[in-house]
Amino acid sequence: MKRICLTICFFTLLFSCNSDEDIQDHQQEEANFYALTVGNSWVYKNYRYNLNTELYEDTGVIDSINIIGTEQINENTYYKFRRWTTRNETNIAFCNPNGEHFELLRDSLGYLIRDDGSVKFVNNNFNERQLASDIWGTIYEKLVEGETNMSVEAGDFYCINSERYARDTTNEELPGLDRFYYSDGMGLILDTSSFVNNPIHSIERRLDSYFVQ
Repeated sequence: MKRICLTICFFTLLFSCNSDEDIQDHQQEEANFYALTVGNSWVYKNYRYNLNTELYEDTGVIDSINIIGTEQINENTYYKFRRWTTRNETNIAFCNPNGEHFELLRDSLGYLIRDDGSVKFVNNNFNERQLASDIWGTIYEKLVEGETNMSVEAGDFYCINSERYARDTTNEELPGLDRFYYSDGMGLILDTSSFVNNPIHSIERRLDSYFVQ
């Protein structure tokens, strides 16, 4: 049976905001939770779970991300992220493929929004959000209350996190669970990738180094 992963679903949830752009820009200047500043950069290493040692071991795959500019779309300012992935010649599951990838993101009142309108993360709404639905079930994401102190190669960070999970057609929650940890003013610190039928996540992507203004 074909395995279905939580992290390759197409997002369907759209978010619309009617706030004035000048107000949004002012709020972002005062509280830049997602570190949306041109010139900021992050390097992540990918770690894979080893069944024999029960540890997460370095795959060698590296994601280098930097904000290279901005673009105006429908009178909104989006920040252009460039990701350059290396050392994934064997196409490890859940690791990004080698090469260059671009993403446009903006912060709208705590919602990190892609240029297609879908929500990548939200830092202030604890309601469950439906992301996608298929014949086997539905994928959801929800912000967890409280903070967690995360220790990664780049240092220690107080983070909030969301959890992504799935329910089958009988509304039973499936074992797989992905987590996304963000730190105020730093952006993404760690995320995990899982199969829906396995309670142990397969890949951890951890912040290894950064430059944030």
